[in-house]
Amino acid sequence: MTLIQERPARPEGGRLVDQFEYGLDAPICLTWELTYACNLACVHCLSSSGRRDPDELSTEECKALIDEFERMQVFYVNIGGGEPTVRPDFWELLDYAVEHHVGVKFSTNGFRITPERAARLAATDYVDVQVSLDGATADVNDPIRGAGTYDAALRAMANLQAAGMKDFKLSVVCTRHNIGQLDEFKAIADRYGAQLRLTRLRPSGRGADVWDELHPLPEQQRELYDWLVANGDQVLTGDSFFHLSAYGEALPGLNLCGAGRVVCLVDPVGDVYACPFAIHDRFKAGNVRDGSGFRGVWQEAPLFQELRSPQTGGACTQCSAFDACRGGCMAAKFFTGLPLDGPDPECVKGNAATALAGARTVPGTSQDHSHKGPVRNQPVPLTLMPTRTKPASACDESPLAPSPGWTT
Repeated sequence: MTLIQERPARPEGGRLVDQFEYGLDAPICLTWELTYACNLACVHCLSSSGRRDPDELSTEECKALIDEFERMQVFYVNIGGGEPTVRPDFWELLDYAVEHHVGVKFSTNGFRITPERAARLAATDYVDVQVSLDGATADVNDPIRGAGTYDAALRAMANLQAAGMKDFKLSVVCTRHNIGQLDEFKAIADRYGAQLRLTRLRPSGRGADVWDELHPLPEQQRELYDWLVANGDQVLTGDSFFHLSAYGEALPGLNLCGAGRVVCLVDPVGDVYACPFAIHDRFKAGNVRDGSGFRGVWQEAPLFQELRSPQTGGACTQCSAFDACRGGCMAAKFFTGLPLDGPDPECVKGNAATALAGARTVPGTSQDHSHKGPVRNQPVPLTLMPTRTKPASACDESPLAPSPGWTT
């Protein structure tokens, strides 16, 4: 990443996206991976989740972090994992966040969204639920997420709908196997009174193992773009697809890499990363257990200062589409071995083709919490063969075992 040494003052006025490049006093939202424990083993899991890390933040540490979010006026936290609902104190922490004016959006595979839990969620203010589904049919979804996961997701959505919860989210990671199902996904969301949320497959975590087999083909990228142009006002995408804006019309959402500027990630042990899709030592900025807490990391970490400095953009600045796509996704470039100031690996102009065909050093994972053996609902992909050898680590234990610091 090439940086301009003299950092100019923040511009007054102008486009909001230009202001965002210089960072904010607090993130608009942040992702909080509450646990790496998971009852599934999805082949594309970006955090390589499965086994709990024994050094997870305790219940009291989590509450202290929520207190800090409240003081900083963080708008909401996007809680994930792993599967957050397997933490025995999850519902306690959810209530605590709401009581302290921190909105919560949490992602779930749906297995634990019972009618009783759904009723509780529907009666709680400032809570949103995202149910994950990666195929509009079981034969597309289950090889990715695991046997029975399609039915579990639909059952969870039915429970939420019956409880009267509105506008919860159906969250879909776009792959080459489900791009042709976009209309079907929208129909499913409409059937349950949900809102469709599409996200991009990133080559991080276990996603790196299946990237070549799963990421959409070039013609499917165009199909996705055209569908979003036609349906984008009814679909959430966040900052997932701003690289597609190089086709022409800018898509709704944040057309900017917000890493370390408006978003970040806190992992289960309190490490803070610049990007929710880049859980790697290269993008670790600090830890909330340090004396300055989360605020100190967000406002003072050298990595975040680096990311908030103006970037040269490399060769991409010579592209006519640079203002639209701004070079694409930092995480996608890093985990495919491309330079951070180069084009996105899925550049719709084809500008990454030469670099992808040449010699590259693809970084290995800096941590892996994957299950070491088979689990219930193990996905059985038809053509995907993950190749990474799973290292032994301190978190090699039951994903559902409570941490010594948890309360029940």
